[in-house]
Amino acid sequence: MNRARARRVLAEYLGSGALAVAVIGSGIAAAALSPADIGLQLLQNSYATALALAVLIAVFAGLSGAHFNPAVTLAERRLAPENRRWSEACAYMCAQVVGCISGAVLANLMFGLDAVSWSLTERTSLAALLAETLATAGLVATIFLLVRARRTAWVAPAVGAYIGAAYFFTSSTSFANPAITIGRMFSDTFAGIAPGSVLPFVGAQLVGAALGVAATRLLAPASAVPVSGKAVEGT
Repeated sequence: MNRARARRVLAEYLGSGALAVAVIGSGIAAAALSPADIGLQLLQNSYATALALAVLIAVFAGLSGAHFNPAVTLAERRLAPENRRWSEACAYMCAQVVGCISGAVLANLMFGLDAVSWSLTERTSLAALLAETLATAGLVATIFLLVRARRTAWVAPAVGAYIGAAYFFTSSTSFANPAITIGRMFSDTFAGIAPGSVLPFVGAQLVGAALGVAATRLLAPASAVPVSGKAVEGT
């Protein structure tokens, strides 16, 4: 791996780790600050996540594209395969998963909890899986429709706003990211997910990513609107 590629993979690891710290850390803080109000906990968690995500995309977009999400990396391979070879895409996805696990451990330690505490929160209802499918489809379509419209400056705020809103308009609270889904199972806190729920969630997210790719191709075919650059960001 050459140095430029190594830097991009490192950026994906660091960005994914920081995202997990934001998601899980804000969930822990929200539960401590508002123990009797789940709605307020969710608002605090979503607000912090949305802001942190927008910042992380803005910071890392010029370094790695700021994917932080295997679903986004796979979607890029389908919509803009010239941007990244499969070898680098696989390295990205590994870095994203390891980064999110590292971030979960760091968030636990930062709040004085055990480094790893397997989550007990089951999230396997059909409603939640449908929500994850739609949330991921919307995320992928949001990113790549903006990219194909050459409006990449809007990706960071749009993705942050989308995820913040999707916390409330989906029954799953919109994980929309296989890497963060895996990371969340390492923390038995407000944002956690039980290990047994991870595989169905990831499956729903991958189906959603495929739907997002299909929607992008339908609404903005490459022959009509060329893909702009290599900076393809996501959660």
